[in-house]
Amino acid sequence: MRARVEHVFARMKNWKILRDCRLKGYGVRWATSSVAHMHNLALTG
Repeated sequence: MRARVEHVFARMKNWKILRDCRLKGYGVRWATSSVAHMHNLALTG
């Protein structure tokens, strides 16, 4: 159960990063690569 909750919080953080990048005008490629990096960290950690 705890792992599932942590996973949900990690996904929410990823969406926040993506949204912030879009609001600041960064490219979609940069935003998606940063989210992929966060996802990889979540998988390993």
